[in-house]
Amino acid sequence: MSQSMNGKVALITGASSGIGRATAEVFAARGASLVLAARRKEELISLVSEIESRGGRATSIVTDVAVAKDVEAMVEHAIAIFGRIDFAVNNAGIEGDFAGVTEMTEEAWDRVLDTNLKGTFLCLKYEAKAMLAGGFGGAIVNVGSVNSFLGVAGGAAYCASKHGQIGITTSASAELAPQGIRVNLVCPGIIDTPMHHRVRGVFGDDLFDKAVLPSVHVKRAGQPEEIARTIAFLCSEDASYITGTTLTPDGGFTLTV
Repeated sequence: MSQSMNGKVALITGASSGIGRATAEVFAARGASLVLAARRKEELISLVSEIESRGGRATSIVTDVAVAKDVEAMVEHAIAIFGRIDFAVNNAGIEGDFAGVTEMTEEAWDRVLDTNLKGTFLCLKYEAKAMLAGGFGGAIVNVGSVNSFLGVAGGAAYCASKHGQIGITTSASAELAPQGIRVNLVCPGIIDTPMHHRVRGVFGDDLFDKAVLPSVHVKRAGQPEEIARTIAFLCSEDASYITGTTLTPDGGFTLTV
């Protein structure tokens, strides 16, 4: 398996923590130059400093993926600094408020859909424009969830946003693959991230420890770097014939529920 990303440029959203941060570290270790985007400025600055201290190349830009002008500026920043985008990882997302469909507010619904689904669309739009203009092709990986196919009580907004990522991924692939840009979706299971621990706080540790984790074939939560390596594979030439599909690194969870 070819792991080198030397000479390549990767744009990663939601890079300040969790899967996004782990992906940045994996890509940097493989030689990619990085454009790191998130809403939290200090965390981005810290990550850039860490990558540069290990000899890597990275830049950051504060970005709200739900805002078109932010996303456009993010892509323009990538081109201005590195001249191209080879890989894009659309990882930014929020879980939002958990509430029943009869109690969820329109504002809460819009906040989740704007970030998770509209944000994916906006990133795809501007990333693909830049890749097409550059003429180098590329690979785009959207980050979904097992909730891209599984519903959960109280999670209508989150699940709807993640279900929608399947449609936009397959549609974008059909449009862009003939032009040399592959688009895929990674749907992680239960991963040990800050978001996971926030959700635990809502539903309770007992639910996860006694009901959810026993349903995972490997009997544990995944680590962010395990998802990062899956994303790196989809960006690599080893995945050159993979587009428009979903990979589900979930420890076997969706085979049980």
